[in-house]
Amino acid sequence: MRNGTKSTLLMTGRCPKPGVPKRKNMQTVKLNNGIEMPILGFGVYKIEDQGACEQAVLDAFETGYRLIDTAALYVNEAAVGSAIRKSALKREEVFVTTKFWIRDAGYEKTMAAFAASQEKLGLDVIDLFLIHQPFGDYFGSWRAMQELYAQGKVRAIGVSNFYPDRLVDLIINSGFTPAVNQVEINPWFQQLEAQTWNDKYNVCMQAWAPLARGTQNLFQHPVLRSIAEKHEKTVAQVVLRWLIQRGIAVIPKSVHKERIIENFKIFDFDLDTGDMTQIQALDTGTPSFGSHYNPEQVIKLSNRVF
Repeated sequence: MRNGTKSTLLMTGRCPKPGVPKRKNMQTVKLNNGIEMPILGFGVYKIEDQGACEQAVLDAFETGYRLIDTAALYVNEAAVGSAIRKSALKREEVFVTTKFWIRDAGYEKTMAAFAASQEKLGLDVIDLFLIHQPFGDYFGSWRAMQELYAQGKVRAIGVSNFYPDRLVDLIINSGFTPAVNQVEINPWFQQLEAQTWNDKYNVCMQAWAPLARGTQNLFQHPVLRSIAEKHEKTVAQVVLRWLIQRGIAVIPKSVHKERIIENFKIFDFDLDTGDMTQIQALDTGTPSFGSHYNPEQVIKLSNRVF
């Protein structure tokens, strides 16, 4: 198994806890291979209009985001690459994540998928390359990804949507531990047990759909609104702060500049123990995008065309 230090926040040396001093600057997580990744990033899921995607990424850069999360499935890698080139940022200032889809699982297909993503992004090196779904020949993919990592074409490799059983299976039977596991985490689906397993193997969890797409009236929920009013923040800011204080990286998405800015302003306050406990009580254990243990969901995902 690959050796590495536990994923930690560089500013504190450990996962953040309620009640620590207030922080105003972006924090980074040290992954288990030693590289640094911003704990807060910007996601571009379902921003298929190329112009809108490019502008959203430029707005995110202007706001202060330095991690951009895309995927082959999103059909906007080229727009992300264009925004990076148009920005005034140096390449080393931007952390870029992309993922390949189920149809490209397997050693040779994954190698080809990586080359395609690399070309669309216009990047010689991709910071983080992920298996998007735990289906198909992902062990073959994992061998290809280890080669890409060894060749220096990617700075870190990881997985997405791997529940603890799949994650542990991959680690034990490949001998190589993912740096990141990107999964759905929000107040309705908190993944508390999964976090225990990811922590056990020093895998950094990164939350997609952190705001649960606004389902179950999230933005008007009385508990979340009460906590937000207490801190003079919005519900979205409270939820993002809650995730970071759990030591979970997060990638909110928006095409609205005011919300992009709002989601970034989460480093100047802390939730206390009572706040964290109230939010934890909201967990229903139900994913908003469907269970990966459901055969119908597996069929739906595997047949997805883009």
